Amino acid sequence: MPNTAISRRVVLGGGLAVAGAALLSVRGQAKAPAGLPARTVAAASGEKRVSLVAAERTLRLMGADRPASRVWTYGDAPFDLVRLAQGESLAIEFENQLPEHTSIHWHGLRIPNDQDGVPYITQAPVKPGERHAYSFTPPDTGTFWFHPHCDTAAQLGRGLAGVMIVEGDETRAYDADIAIVLKDWRLDVETGGYLPFTTTRGELRAGTFGTVRTANAEIAPRMELPAGGDVRLRLLNLDSTRVGSVGFEGMEAAIIAIDGNPIAPFPLREWRFGPAMRLDVVVRAPAAGAEGRLMDFFAADPVTLATFVGKGDARKARAFDPAPLSRSSVPEPKLKGADRLSFAFATASGGKAALATSADSGDPLAEAMLDSLCAASKTNWSINGQSWPGGDHSRVPPPLFTLREGRTYVAELTNETPHVHPIHLHGFTFKVIKSTRADLPVHFADTVLLTPNDRITIAFVADRVGAWMVHCHLIEHQETGMMGYIRVV
Repeated sequence: MPNTAISRRVVLGGGLAVAGAALLSVRGQAKAPAGLPARTVAAASGEKRVSLVAAERTLRLMGADRPASRVWTYGDAPFDLVRLAQGESLAIEFENQLPEHTSIHWHGLRIPNDQDGVPYITQAPVKPGERHAYSFTPPDTGTFWFHPHCDTAAQLGRGLAGVMIVEGDETRAYDADIAIVLKDWRLDVETGGYLPFTTTRGELRAGTFGTVRTANAEIAPRMELPAGGDVRLRLLNLDSTRVGSVGFEGMEAAIIAIDGNPIAPFPLREWRFGPAMRLDVVVRAPAAGAEGRLMDFFAADPVTLATFVGKGDARKARAFDPAPLSRSSVPEPKLKGADRLSFAFATASGGKAALATSADSGDPLAEAMLDSLCAASKTNWSINGQSWPGGDHSRVPPPLFTLREGRTYVAELTNETPHVHPIHLHGFTFKVIKSTRADLPVHFADTVLLTPNDRITIAFVADRVGAWMVHCHLIEHQETGMMGYIRVV
């Protein structure tokens, strides 16, 4: 990504620029060394049982002496954290105590289609007072998250999201492992109540931004790290709108995984960080009593998101050389002979669209049109000329593409709008091959930031059947048309 105002941060970051020089291209990003080490941690077994209860709870997001807010969470603490070892199966008992129906989508996990958590597409919605069981075995290590997939702007806007960490990818233990969730809140700062989650301007442009920015549900928290240690920070952008440019001041840092997928370590200067994206970073913690900061530089005045303080006895001085993660089991696309796809992300041609008033076919996809929680009254955006909900049609649009199981597909994602779009593909981890506008390393991901006039080429193996959503994860764009699905048969 663009490296503006780098010199100040390189100085503050110590020797990172020197230590990582061998990995940097002339444009400042990684020339990743070929290959990653093989897995060194034996796969686990057994079943982990988890209870998630979606309910309204009270949280003082603006501080202990400020008005409280009513948040929606899966547990007593915000952003419920589920940790398990690779190989363990998950049995989730989900209960909905909210006043409206919901479901859970397991973002970034390559799991069976019937567990994907999209109302009317892969399951019936979980109505108020109902329970639903999810069961699957995550095949990959990494940093993932889960969230609703209906009325998402409001439900996610109230905080309904959780973090999932699948362990077993480390080749050498780090001194600490901490998840940091970044999220804005649309709050009235005088009362703690919510402002409208969406606006017409936001729907049509870059989204509606929050008024309160938090890390782990606190405003610019101070966190203690083992002094001089190498710490794994799992950064998650769980906001509905905010695209930042994250980096560190006063700390050396290297990226080791993108969307949970290992990559050969390379220095972090700045990384454009869109909604739903994750970034695993190893930082050299400050010396005892010293401080470093996680920053968002995508602003006229950079914003401090969190401050880190060194605590305890210092580790022995050593060069900053983060251990790589072991390689993943994501299938490698075979580009030779692959089929080609094109996805054009654009404004809607039909303008404002009315919802269908009836669906007499009994098709659950058509019936989704009648659910005001799962469909918008306006259609602003499209993929390949189709919008979700389906404009003035009485049915949800047909698949964008029908793919054959087991084949490799190379897809070109084209942005025909003047706004950014974090594009997410359900069910598959794709390989980002190149961008015409952004300086990206080749890497695996499930969400990629498509900038204006950009064309990004990705490739993936369609290794599981089902209907898999593809959409912009800037939620106001998703909910006003920029969503579709592919079908694998």
